[in-house]
Amino acid sequence: MEIDYLPLNRITALHADEINEAIANVVRSGWYLKGEATARFEANYAHYIGTRHCIGVANGLDALTLILRAYIEMGRLHEGDEVIVPANTFIATILAITENRLVPILVEPSIDTFQIDDRLIEQAITPRTRALILVHLYGRCAYTDRIGELCRKYDLKLIEDNAQAHGCRSSFPSIGPSSHGSSHDPSHDPSRGLSRGLSRGLSPAAVGHAAASPQPRTGSLGHAAAHSFYPGKNLGALGDGGAVTTDDADLAATIRSIANYGSSRKYIFDYRGRNSRLDELQAAVLDVKLKYLDADNQRRRDIAAYYINKVKHPAIVMPTPSDSVYHIFPILSPRRDALQHHLAAGGVQTAIHYPIPPHRQHCYADWASLSLPVTERIHSEELSLPCHPAMTWEEVDHVVHLLCQF
Repeated sequence: MEIDYLPLNRITALHADEINEAIANVVRSGWYLKGEATARFEANYAHYIGTRHCIGVANGLDALTLILRAYIEMGRLHEGDEVIVPANTFIATILAITENRLVPILVEPSIDTFQIDDRLIEQAITPRTRALILVHLYGRCAYTDRIGELCRKYDLKLIEDNAQAHGCRSSFPSIGPSSHGSSHDPSHDPSRGLSRGLSRGLSPAAVGHAAASPQPRTGSLGHAAAHSFYPGKNLGALGDGGAVTTDDADLAATIRSIANYGSSRKYIFDYRGRNSRLDELQAAVLDVKLKYLDADNQRRRDIAAYYINKVKHPAIVMPTPSDSVYHIFPILSPRRDALQHHLAAGGVQTAIHYPIPPHRQHCYADWASLSLPVTERIHSEELSLPCHPAMTWEEVDHVVHLLCQF
């Protein structure tokens, strides 16, 4: 049996008829940028996440970069300000900080969750600290009550990197509406949200349940959130794509302007902007897949639970059970390379997220002397198992058998 780590063709095939129809509708429309498909997806995704605003952009890195750039343009951040960020993250999180001439302050993760260790954050705060970027790595919510309390205590902007956690819910309430900006937006009306949800094919009961859920979704917990729709994500496009979600109307307007060459009115430029847009084809595809995101995430959870329950091996550390949406199913092993070779010999493709931590990358050579032992252990022992909604139980059993045989 040959098992690919992430067969995108099989995942796309789950909803192929609707995706093909959505693409054909865009092609026939003759409108390929800044049209109805993008507006519809932005409204539906904002409703799904639980925020007033969604701004489609070109990719997840742009989403992070634009949030920080907008805060600088609005005078809420300044060059040289410090931004706390987990040391264990994909490098894009840190690239967005340094591109804006802000200073990343790396904080170790917890070995139990792989997320930023909230016990270590306060000691990293200085008079120059202005924000915290929270990364919901591998699909697991990183937010805690303690993080919310620290952001309120020190008046920090809380920015979520939600690139890997579409649909994940938090066990804790968000940091509160008072921190999301004062501008009122009449579109944030439950009845309008209901109509948006119905327009994308959800049942009234499903939409009402989503709106009434006591557990907020990641992407709505802080002041702003960045999302990636890279094809391999739980909510993946057929190319690059990204978005920003926020309740802050002023921030949303600033981001939308900067992403459109710095213009909010044609040929009038308030900022030295850039071109970062989600195109109509990708928006149409995402809108189809959004309808099935919760069901697809549940399939990932079912597979993950099976792995956790069935694999008992002294050389393999399974992730602790959680409400993760398992964008990645990460295990640890001090014999990682041998285990990966064993699985490959049995026909199972795996991946490593990530082999080299950011502070060991050449582009951040100034950090080479840093000692971050928890991060370094994760990056030297992590192995990602196949875990996706198109996976069959026969394939899952084969992976389990090989793991137990190791």
